[in-house]
Amino acid sequence: MSARITHVTTHDVRFPTSRTLDGSDAMNQAPDYSAAYVVLHVDHGPDGHGMTFTIGRGNEICCSAIEALGALLVGREVEGLFADMGAVWKLVTGDSQLRWTGPEKGVIHLAAAAVINAVWDMYGKHAGQPVWRLLATMAPADMVALVDWRYLADALRPEEALERLQDKAPGRAARLAEMEAIGYPAYTTSAGWLGYSDDKIKALMRAALADGWTHFKMKVGANIEDDVRRAAIIRGEIGPDRFLMMDANQVWGVEEAISNMARLAEFDPWWIEEPTSPDDILGHARIAREVAPIKVATGEHCHNAVMFKQLLQANAISFCQVDSCRLAGPNEILAVMLMADKFGVPVCPHAGGVGLCELIQHMSFVDYIAVSGTLENRVLEFVDHLHEHFVDPVRTKDGRYLPPERPGFSVEMKPESVARHTFPSGAEWAAE
Repeated sequence: MSARITHVTTHDVRFPTSRTLDGSDAMNQAPDYSAAYVVLHVDHGPDGHGMTFTIGRGNEICCSAIEALGALLVGREVEGLFADMGAVWKLVTGDSQLRWTGPEKGVIHLAAAAVINAVWDMYGKHAGQPVWRLLATMAPADMVALVDWRYLADALRPEEALERLQDKAPGRAARLAEMEAIGYPAYTTSAGWLGYSDDKIKALMRAALADGWTHFKMKVGANIEDDVRRAAIIRGEIGPDRFLMMDANQVWGVEEAISNMARLAEFDPWWIEEPTSPDDILGHARIAREVAPIKVATGEHCHNAVMFKQLLQANAISFCQVDSCRLAGPNEILAVMLMADKFGVPVCPHAGGVGLCELIQHMSFVDYIAVSGTLENRVLEFVDHLHEHFVDPVRTKDGRYLPPERPGFSVEMKPESVARHTFPSGAEWAAE
């Protein structure tokens, strides 16, 4: 007898990272990394755990939206859901009353990410596989069926996507074995937060170098003179041959971004990330033209696959930074990865936060094994914060992610961590 979803619970989980300025950048000076966390309960067998990411206030709004979307799944047999995960995506994202803000955007789409992530977590657990392996070994036709092509087919037809996946299929087994042996290349942001002192940056950079990291990202955008000083410190620590990336977190206008990157070009940044409003496609295209050979990266605030389609069509980005909680789960991320592969743009996902590394690592393994078949110019963000709160935390070695081995999506949190950090009743918050 197939398990059936009986009810949905949500948890407003917040971590007080503002106390140490972990995660601080020019747009978000004192974030509290937070998870709008959901559990899909079944009458027997493993439950499904999912989340979407916020930085504190408003997390409760996402939880309310998750409850509304989760109700669409209550009473359904899970085997029927797993048999057509493309239909599940359309069910969760397509309710005609809940999508009143417009297709795939706003808090409803953030909530959809949490629910879809929870269904995939449940699918992996019931199948006895981590989600990355479940997806990476799926038949090409089944992968194409996961995607809603309605707004995307003008850029990539599903028939073409199928052909491209079939072309990569012969090398899957070798690439999967490679990932199990050495892992996926990563870069670290942990040493470059904007609120850190110069001495702390130096100490963290030296520790990261000792751990084998070769790619480093720093935050910029609060003050250009401070940016220049900090960039000089970091480049001095890592030397001329390692990669330095910069992230403005959306705070600049188009012309300001061009002007400031002219100042920062002497430090040889590989990319400038989120140089302006994440919705300004033509602005990104102009910046990309005028700051070259510095590359432009963006995507963590692109609210759906259509935004990525337009950025790719406009030659506005050189690196595609999908986010596992901004887009609505693996289905939509897969759609973007397929388009990026056609346009020749490397996918270098956004991570950090809480739970983002745990989730998105799965999709980077899928990208290499089944979609792109290459590691050229590809690195996955890593931030060494809050992993201890997860049942199956990320593992890294020598600057690489090691593939998860436990069934599911690696997003299940420890019950004691959820209880302690539930806002505002948990012990971490009760004193305030």
